[in-house]
Amino acid sequence: MKPNNVPSSRIFTFLLLLITLEGFAGEYQVKHVDPPMWWTDMKNTELQLMIHGDQIADLNPEIAYPGITIKYITRTSNLNYLFITLDIAQETQPGTLMINLMKGNKTKLTHPYILNERVTGSANRGSFDVSDVIYLLMPDRFSNGDPSNDSVERLKEKADRGNKDGRHGGDIQGIINHLDYLSDLGVTAIWSTPLLEDNMPTYSYHTYATTNYYEIDARYGTNQDYKRLADECHKRGLKLVMDMVPNHCGSDHWWMYDLPMDDWLHQFPSFTRTNYTIATWNDPHASRSDLILNKDGWFDVTMPDLNQDNPFVLTYFKQFAIFWVEFAGLDGIRVDTYPYNDKWKIAEWTKAIRDEYPHLNIMGECWQHRPAEIAYWQRGVENFDQYDSQLPTVMDFPLNDAFMAAPNETSQYWDQGASRFYNVYVMDYLYANPFSILVFLDNHDTPRFCEQTGYDVNIYKLAVAHLLTTRGIPQIYYGTEILMGGKKQVGDGDIRRDFPGGWPGDARNAFAAEGRTAIENEAFNYMRTLLNYRKNNEVLQYGKMIHFIPRDNVYVYFRKNEEKTVMVMLNLSTEKRTPDMVRFDECIQGVTRGKDIITGRTVDLSQIEIEGQSALLVEIKK
Repeated sequence: MKPNNVPSSRIFTFLLLLITLEGFAGEYQVKHVDPPMWWTDMKNTELQLMIHGDQIADLNPEIAYPGITIKYITRTSNLNYLFITLDIAQETQPGTLMINLMKGNKTKLTHPYILNERVTGSANRGSFDVSDVIYLLMPDRFSNGDPSNDSVERLKEKADRGNKDGRHGGDIQGIINHLDYLSDLGVTAIWSTPLLEDNMPTYSYHTYATTNYYEIDARYGTNQDYKRLADECHKRGLKLVMDMVPNHCGSDHWWMYDLPMDDWLHQFPSFTRTNYTIATWNDPHASRSDLILNKDGWFDVTMPDLNQDNPFVLTYFKQFAIFWVEFAGLDGIRVDTYPYNDKWKIAEWTKAIRDEYPHLNIMGECWQHRPAEIAYWQRGVENFDQYDSQLPTVMDFPLNDAFMAAPNETSQYWDQGASRFYNVYVMDYLYANPFSILVFLDNHDTPRFCEQTGYDVNIYKLAVAHLLTTRGIPQIYYGTEILMGGKKQVGDGDIRRDFPGGWPGDARNAFAAEGRTAIENEAFNYMRTLLNYRKNNEVLQYGKMIHFIPRDNVYVYFRKNEEKTVMVMLNLSTEKRTPDMVRFDECIQGVTRGKDIITGRTVDLSQIEIEGQSALLVEIKK
């Protein structure tokens, strides 16, 4: 890994020195040092180094570097580890410090450690927010920009595009190659599922079973490739969000063969799975045994549960997150399985990151189905147990449930059809900030929306219109812009199909208009038009939302600011409707004409007919 902000000449000298010094190590050898490098001028001046090597605890560390003090040295029951806590004074200058590992008065091993100069202003960088639309992609399935890294000798699983659950070869270069496509589409941020090393023998494309927290998986590229992806995003005004997994690691992580401490993981006499019942955290009647099983049980047989009650584990993961934010210049973090962590410790983890980067947005996956349950996990909510997750953004799974169910319902019952959406939004008072909620039709774990709705382009347009005009931060799952499908019941691999044209030799290239079918272009152009409108109109980002009780399966709401008003009319019935426009006078305020956002045509606001299963979006200027 090439250290950030370090000249090439220094890197060569560093590597030469490292080879020379470790050649004299004799019976001692450093196998791992995490974090592998750090920065000066961080708000938190403490740095915990985890040094791993055979019998390394026999040695005593000494460091002579201006501004660096060894505060604590911790040995564990495993003599192959040393934990060294450093204090890095604010005036410390960047450079290479030497960690001398001594036995008696003899130096047995010297390990060079690089301190980089922190990027000016990095602590105050911005982040994704309600002005953004996030594009979620799975790198292995998006595009293969470098076929030479499809299989890597030292990594267990090799590429097999014929296996829907295997690795297909998508990579960081493939994402970079299509940043202009994404920018033109109108999204403003990219969230990639994890890119860190997942050296498991099967299903490793999923990359949620991390085996090295400081290395990009070589089948995706290098750490420098990831930094280059961030830089290329920023050149185009795109933001980059990193998916992080502090709850569990992969069972083939290197430390699983030599645990730093007996309580590094939650361990049981035999394999014990979590009960997947997040509600135990905010259930005032929950049994202790149920709660413990939720937070301490393993997510899967290949995903050991990490023990954040161990302060060394918690510090390790605080530093890992800060490392990637600083190294790549990230614009946000998405946290996997947030409530499967110890809720108090993951809140401490989140706060530590935001203490270093006060404006950084962090969103957590809290997969529950009622707004009251989701709201519990958002920062600033006054919960009954005084819990504050510190998490600015949660994911709106209740709205996702409504998106999946409502298009297939024609009933006029109060809890079906269009009323499902109304009933989600009336609970927004539970959130500290309902505008900082991630809204989505589907993602890498849910059924594909287009598959669920039969690839009906009219229902697709209705849903996209709703997604991109409602409150919150919209997220689009890769391929939804071209009606991409996949059956969840067939397996997760099917809802993560390869994007057509992302691989050399593909029969067609759906990244280009000429490679898409007529109906795919219709869907793509509709989304593109609305995405670019949203990007350039703050009324759909920050504007107040006012909605009306659905009638005849028609749901109407308005987004308003001082400049303009947008009316959103969603007809979920299969029949043409003529809504009573007088109902909406408080929002229309006597204006008689508006503009159809999609077509540009003038709309008479005194009387509107809306076709069945369609959306009408009207801009009303004051």
